[in-house]
Amino acid sequence: MRLLLTGRNVDITPPLRQQVTRQIGRLERVLQDSAISAQVVLSRERHRHLTDIALHARGDNVLTGAGVATTWPLSIKDAVGKIEQQAKRVKDRWAARKRRVPGPRRALASLEAAPPAAVAVEAPPDVPQVVRTRYAIRTMSLDEAAARLTAGDEPFVLFRDRVAGKVMMVFRRKDGQLGFLEPQA
Repeated sequence: MRLLLTGRNVDITPPLRQQVTRQIGRLERVLQDSAISAQVVLSRERHRHLTDIALHARGDNVLTGAGVATTWPLSIKDAVGKIEQQAKRVKDRWAARKRRVPGPRRALASLEAAPPAAVAVEAPPDVPQVVRTRYAIRTMSLDEAAARLTAGDEPFVLFRDRVAGKVMMVFRRKDGQLGFLEPQA
């Protein structure tokens, strides 16, 4: 990372430069080498030590912090602490953005752990999109499944028959009647 250190009414001594580079190094560890450059302005007004830091991170992020204290170490630490809070916020945004675009393995894991809501699976543009849905199969009779279908807004009810033990489905047909599917033996 490039560091530009400026002193206004202050002589930049090697120990002061070392203090600044050590504190900026903490920010580099938080941002995991995403920091591009830092501009540090040290100024002194009577008994106050002022530190202004502008850190440029990847993605056009500029993190700024100002510290005011009676000594240089406290002033620098105050400014770096403010930037560290901003850096953690930016880093969380980067992580959230990465989680939003799942890779092939994460997509399968999220499908398996998804609640019973529809999850879209990516498909090429010329193929219709497949929507995968998790559905809890309950044990009930055919009459109970038909009653549940007519009472709710569901397009179908998938259930395990109490008598046969097979998975069956009752669905609403286009003509308004109820359809029944059972697997062949």
